[in-house]
Amino acid sequence: MTDYNSKEYLNKVDEWWRAANYIAVAQMYLKDNPLLKKEIQEDDVKIHPIGHWGTIAGQNFIYAHLNRAINKYDLNMFYIEGPGHGGQVMVANSYIDGSYTEIYPEITQDEAGLKKLCKIFSFPGGIASHAAPETPGSIHEGGELGYSLSHATGAILDNPDVIAATVVGDGEAETGPLAAGWFSNVFINPVTDGAVLPILYLNGGKISNPTILERKSDEELTQYFAGLGWEALFVSGTNPDVVHTQMAEQTDLAIEKIKAIQKEARAKSAEVATLPTWPVLIVRTPKGWTGPASWAGEPIEGGFRAHQVPIPVDAHHMEHISSLVEWLKSYRPEELFDENGTVKESIRAISPKGDKRMSTNPITNGGIDPKPLKIADWKKHALTFAKPGEKIAQDMIEFGNFARDLIVDNPDNFRIFGPDETKSNRLNKVFEVTNRQWLGGEDKAYDEWISPVGRVIDSQLSEHQCEGFLEGYVLTGRHGFFASYEAFLRVVDSMITQHFKWLRKAKEQTWRKQYPSLNLIATSTVFQQDHNGYTHQDPGLLTHLAEKKPEFIREYLPADTNTMLAVMAEALSSEELINLIVCSKHPRPQFYSADEAEILVKEGLKIIDWASTTTSDEEPDVVLVASGTEPNLEALAAVTILNKAFPSLKIRFINVLDILKLRHPSVDPRGLSDEEFDNYFTKEKPVIFCYHGYEGMIRDIFFNRNNHNLYIHGYRENGDITTPFDMRVFSEMDRFHVAQDAANAVYGNAASEFSQKMDDTIAFHHSYIREHGLDIPEVENWTWEDLIK
Repeated sequence: MTDYNSKEYLNKVDEWWRAANYIAVAQMYLKDNPLLKKEIQEDDVKIHPIGHWGTIAGQNFIYAHLNRAINKYDLNMFYIEGPGHGGQVMVANSYIDGSYTEIYPEITQDEAGLKKLCKIFSFPGGIASHAAPETPGSIHEGGELGYSLSHATGAILDNPDVIAATVVGDGEAETGPLAAGWFSNVFINPVTDGAVLPILYLNGGKISNPTILERKSDEELTQYFAGLGWEALFVSGTNPDVVHTQMAEQTDLAIEKIKAIQKEARAKSAEVATLPTWPVLIVRTPKGWTGPASWAGEPIEGGFRAHQVPIPVDAHHMEHISSLVEWLKSYRPEELFDENGTVKESIRAISPKGDKRMSTNPITNGGIDPKPLKIADWKKHALTFAKPGEKIAQDMIEFGNFARDLIVDNPDNFRIFGPDETKSNRLNKVFEVTNRQWLGGEDKAYDEWISPVGRVIDSQLSEHQCEGFLEGYVLTGRHGFFASYEAFLRVVDSMITQHFKWLRKAKEQTWRKQYPSLNLIATSTVFQQDHNGYTHQDPGLLTHLAEKKPEFIREYLPADTNTMLAVMAEALSSEELINLIVCSKHPRPQFYSADEAEILVKEGLKIIDWASTTTSDEEPDVVLVASGTEPNLEALAAVTILNKAFPSLKIRFINVLDILKLRHPSVDPRGLSDEEFDNYFTKEKPVIFCYHGYEGMIRDIFFNRNNHNLYIHGYRENGDITTPFDMRVFSEMDRFHVAQDAANAVYGNAASEFSQKMDDTIAFHHSYIREHGLDIPEVENWTWEDLIK
């Protein structure tokens, strides 16, 4: 029976560690002669060595000991590299355990393969210096710091056998998202979920500064983490022999504490689980450990100067090459590699086997036994009405019925995330069948829908956490959505960008499996913020995401309940996309039938016959277009105003649901051809476009088209606390300005009387709301009326 704590076994762990360190250094500097079998020459060295050395040895040390723990306790564990710019860590360890060669057969387990591995690192046509999608075992690139704990938590939800070993860099620990990440323990049920083992790696340096937590004493850190509900276990030192023993003991203790917590909790129902005190490992070893201690009279090891490439050696600067050779030989490669350049079998023998390897754990490649989402027929929740606009409903409330069914039909692979906004966003119907998952104690006299078990996680007011939870959840093969106020999705737009970048690069890896899409619902939107005002107005995520590669982005602007239901069925069944759905939560007239909604989802847009005064094959005088809930309402109201004033005016009305479908095929392969575009929008007739977002996006769409006779009414960065309709007037995205533009575009000076009437109505509105605090009766009492045709 193997004694995993024996000196003999720890010597093997040390050999693994040294082999990983050697490979990591060679990857930074060398492109040939990787084992120094001949005297090193200029051609062996990279012209521009690139990489981040500072975290490497410490992370390799942690990784080697996690392998040991997997073997000892037969764990289902995977690795999250918070200091992700130490990309050599997961590459080197994957190479040693054999998985890198299994995935990339050209990187053979010999000197020739090691040469290729070294050359491609941070090299044109090669691999990234981060834990990128091409890295076996990674679900977290770590280029943008702060999300390791939220990704880890999302990954272990509903995966009760999994431990996410999550290395948190001490620079990363200073970010706001990571600081919020320590609250993740409040949402982990020890019965139905797995565990996160945070490993706070304190090496003392960032790019050019000390780190805050490393300068804290063990006593201060113990108090800090105890207050957050974690038990701190410490490992520290510089002597590998001493630190190996400490690390083995403390890792064992952490695993045994996790197992004890789970065993005790799982003897009872998940519904009565309480918040345990999970362990956190705090590992203090020097930045740049085992590397050059100093250079040019300045210390390197133990501080910020070890952050990147620590000594100035490259193909054109060989004067200090002996220092690099000395560094590499300090790992005693002759003890680590055989005569063929293969890592010795005695070292590889201590690797976990098969999918127990962290580099091949199925959770890191599409998830453990991923299942498609079961989606019931959304039409059973569709609204019916005899006449457009006669029924008033709240789209998010109605969507809540559909979301409730999704929870029932998918009890262990579908979740809803949000920053304390599920109720505000009118999704209350889901609480008929589930609760908010929360283990932070309950005040029964006050709390609503709080339970240790629930499919909604929205009890931390942090967009970063909720977005990170969802990303971790979908990257491991499950499904869900994140609903937030539209303006504050901008808080996480860089996170969403990083997820896009992951999807894009993962798509290039043939061995990577498909991911369910990331679904974002933006509600509490820009054109109805009467009680929050200007601070809560920002539709810019539409523009931000539209700038990304089109094959990964969809942007939907449903105008009412039926279009919202149809869109969500489409989005939730998709893969490899970021779906942004902008939806109103306020009472709105319902305009589109279920059949029309289906067409809008399929085609992306539709000429609405009942809102047009032309036949399908008749040339209009003007085209009114709406994309978004309030734009749709205001544009339809403008149609009725125009129709009464100018009964002979030939109006074509178009609703656009899938806004990116309007782009030119040269920009977006899904885009309408020029012929199709002209069939909708004509080649020269005035187009009055009512849009939910910033106007520049629509100008860009029309730039490559024939018709530049365009008048856009979108968000113009104006707002205040005011009435709902006045919020639209601020941006001239209201029925009166829209009708005025349309009439002036068609009739010119002949519409002057009508134009003045519109100005007078807006002036009356301005005075009326300041006296009464309500919108004018003409707006409040408006209903759709059949058109004069």
